Amino acid sequence: MNIYSIKRINPRILSWALYDVANTLFSMNIVSLYFALWAVNVIGIDDALYGNVNAFSMLMVFILAPFLGALSDQSNRRIPFLAITAFLCSVFTLFLGVGGIFVSLMVFAAANFMAQSGLIFYDSLLPTVSNARNVGKVGSFGIGIGYIGSFLGIAMGIWLLEIIGYVGLFRLTAVIYFIFTIPCFLFVRDVGGRPLKLNFNVMKKAWLQTMETIANTSRFPGLRTFLISRVFYADAVNTLLIFIGIYVTNDIGLSQTQVQGALLVAIASSMFSCLVWGAIVDRYGPKRILKSVLLLWMLVLVLMFAIPVLNLPIAVFWVTMNLGGIALGGTWSSDRPFLLILSPDQYVGGFFGLYSMVGRFSSVGGPFIWGFVSHTLNLGRPASVLVLLVFVIISFALLSRIKDRSPLIPN
Repeated sequence: MNIYSIKRINPRILSWALYDVANTLFSMNIVSLYFALWAVNVIGIDDALYGNVNAFSMLMVFILAPFLGALSDQSNRRIPFLAITAFLCSVFTLFLGVGGIFVSLMVFAAANFMAQSGLIFYDSLLPTVSNARNVGKVGSFGIGIGYIGSFLGIAMGIWLLEIIGYVGLFRLTAVIYFIFTIPCFLFVRDVGGRPLKLNFNVMKKAWLQTMETIANTSRFPGLRTFLISRVFYADAVNTLLIFIGIYVTNDIGLSQTQVQGALLVAIASSMFSCLVWGAIVDRYGPKRILKSVLLLWMLVLVLMFAIPVLNLPIAVFWVTMNLGGIALGGTWSSDRPFLLILSPDQYVGGFFGLYSMVGRFSSVGGPFIWGFVSHTLNLGRPASVLVLLVFVIISFALLSRIKDRSPLIPN
């Protein structure tokens, strides 16, 4: 099946991918841009308070992600859990800006928790809409389609912010977010699902499975090493995404308008590269491609460090943003299929919970490390970029120790 042919595309794949549009729209409008700007620039809270609330919501996901994945494994069902988290995320987002800033911050933490928790069940649906021959293409197709949400979010701000204001934009985001999640609930079906009654025994069994999953990851070759490796490269990538605007504005010297243009360039590069990454992952295997992507990240971080320190031409920055976008698309196109190869079918929900957990841990620890190096130690932001480079190098070394078990790749 050629998933890129409009005439032949499976509606389940498209419906699954549209959920990624909803997710990236929420991330752009609420987490990265407009809610942050409203809270800090309009209401006047400091960066530390906003960052701590964000970190708290991620910490809750970090703690509960394995349990949520294990709970879905008990019934072998993902859609009901995904529908609940998407609905609650939309409801909480509707109430942003109502009742004062501290209420809004609590509502934001709840909305972000639901959005990030939903990704556990969304990622776990990948085997349902793909097979061993096209898992890379399907995964990268979802990522590529998902970037429409980023473009849509930026467009909403440009065209509507002055008309409906920040609070109006939050409410519109909530509605559009939920609309994009609906096709997944209508056209994607769980395979082999069992009825699940939430009672004490089920909850206890889910916690026991969580503990067993964490304790026994060493039973599955390469899985624990991959998850540790992901801590480091996700830390580097997520932290760079959080601070890229601050770094480019203050250290490289671009205007805010230029920064927005640079982000659009990076998003476009990432979106279109996903179409290529998916085919390459299916051809050469996710481990080999993920290692290549980490090498590309090393180059990006070296250039990010060198541009302000060596006063390199601004053209180098634009090339670097393109390379960063390509690397970003390759990262998410290869690491989910790699986890599927390493995970036994009966534990896929639990292991995607662990996958999500280590990713969220980086969203808690990464920003702290950046601030500690650049401001507490007073070494500057370029030094923080070098720390991220070290993280990627460590990740690459760990990944190299894993034996490739891709179906089409000889050991």
